[in-house]
Amino acid sequence: MVTGRSHKMKRGFSLIELLVVVAIIGVLAGIITVATSGMRIKARDVMRKSDLARLGQLLYAGSCYFPQAGAGDYDIANLTSELVAKYPQAANYVSLSPKDPKTGSDAETRYRYTVSADGAHCAVYANLENAEEPVTLPSLSQPSPGGGTGVLAGASGWNGSDRYYQIGK
Repeated sequence: MVTGRSHKMKRGFSLIELLVVVAIIGVLAGIITVATSGMRIKARDVMRKSDLARLGQLLYAGSCYFPQAGAGDYDIANLTSELVAKYPQAANYVSLSPKDPKTGSDAETRYRYTVSADGAHCAVYANLENAEEPVTLPSLSQPSPGGGTGVLAGASGWNGSDRYYQIGK
């Protein structure tokens, strides 16, 4: 005679089966994360270059913008109120002041502006994340007013690489 107990059907998954599925999903997620991290770095660098091009148009309107404090190196956040006071039409743009997509904040955008003592030369620049970015300004070791437009290698910056992109005038 057969009891009901021996013919009872197995329901659900065992703990081992569930752990195997979770492990496979974890491995796949790790592979995808590693594969896309390089693309995210490059995308943020493209965004930095685009932001600098727009900032350059604002700061180089005709000639280099010369801050009230004089020649030097400034974070864009430190210049916004001065720019709006001097150029009221820039208020709409400055209120949406761009900032570094990884390390920037409203108080410190990590986009920099440097201007020479005579005000004739200036540059906007940012630290890139991609340490493999090809250097196009080999004569520069730090962002420099009038140094041209391109990528230079210098000291390691706030985004962890030694590469900087500048747009100079």
